[in-house]
Amino acid sequence: MSAVPLPPLPPAADDAYRPGGRSMADLADTEHRQLLDLVEQVTDPTLAVERRREVLQVLTATVSRHLSAEEQYLLPSARAALPDAGARVDREIAADAALLTVLKALRGPDDPTLADVVVQIRRHVTAVGALIVPLREVATDAELIRLGNRWEIAEEAAPTRPHPGTPATPPWNRIVEPAVGVVDKLRDAVTGRRTQLSDLTRRARR
Repeated sequence: MSAVPLPPLPPAADDAYRPGGRSMADLADTEHRQLLDLVEQVTDPTLAVERRREVLQVLTATVSRHLSAEEQYLLPSARAALPDAGARVDREIAADAALLTVLKALRGPDDPTLADVVVQIRRHVTAVGALIVPLREVATDAELIRLGNRWEIAEEAAPTRPHPGTPATPPWNRIVEPAVGVVDKLRDAVTGRRTQLSDLTRRARR
């Protein structure tokens, strides 16, 4: 067994028990590809401004949810399981705050600071991807799936808007982020803001 820290879990029937769900590593890799695809869309000059504005809404919500789940589960796991990963994790937490700060200040797809957001997202994908590779090697499939199940629950409750001032490490982020997420979702419902990839798909089919 690895040193990956897990929330309290019911005892498994035996060491070969494999829970259902998706691996946290697979979820992170999938979301990183989605972020890169959204970056390509939001910077595509051939797309109408309104379409890029919608993509930016979804990108902002996706980044906010992704970083929330990552800081709750992936980064603490890497810190505990990977030798000498503490400094790298600290850098990622600081980089996350910087990304959320510039994303919060963004005024639209034609804002010049969008270029900074794009650079930071691409950097994030590369840096965190470099943590995922060794994490796969030291964590068992069952551990990564259990973490993946908690990742998905965390994203469901996560904020959909950037909040760089909220706690970025457990246990406080696991308490504060869902509360902030409730407020964000109420604002999204009132304003009709797009926050999911499926929102873009439905819009494109009309």
